[in-house]
Amino acid sequence: MQTPENTTKKSNPFRQFTEKHPEIWKFIKFSIMGGGSSAVELIVHMVLLNTVFAALTSAAITNPTLNMIGITSKGYLYTYLISTTVGYTIAFILNRKITFKADANPALSMVLYIIMVVFTIFANGWIGSAMTTFAQAHELTGNLWDFVIKVIGMLIPSLWTYPCNRFIIHRHKKTANPEEKAKEA
Repeated sequence: MQTPENTTKKSNPFRQFTEKHPEIWKFIKFSIMGGGSSAVELIVHMVLLNTVFAALTSAAITNPTLNMIGITSKGYLYTYLISTTVGYTIAFILNRKITFKADANPALSMVLYIIMVVFTIFANGWIGSAMTTFAQAHELTGNLWDFVIKVIGMLIPSLWTYPCNRFIIHRHKKTANPEEKAKEA
């Protein structure tokens, strides 16, 4: 028997799309969650860099590893550590709970996520450093350019973070029954 609720579900184009294209829908949710966590990260980054740690931006760091990833001052180091921790933590929680509805071992997921994040930080630092060097060589400096470089640097890692999150980090426990597996998707 058709109930009004069943009729509404079947006639809802959004629901039809999400059921017909579950992988595309997961990528869209991942992008929304990533965009939201990146927005929070960016806001925290800019506020800390221009207020809390502004005085420390002139305190140089001469550590070659940190310099390689574009961290050349104590102010930027502290800003970067705090803002990326906030952003990645929010992304982990939202993607685990909402995007992928993962039920695999959370401790293992966190360890795998931390490995991916460390790789991403170094890759992002190198990319950001290269973009900063380019910007400085072309006299593209200041808060606007720091903002643009940060946004571009946050977008590039999507090339590997989605596949890692989807297929390695936020997995589902293996089920013996194919019908249960279909319901989880």
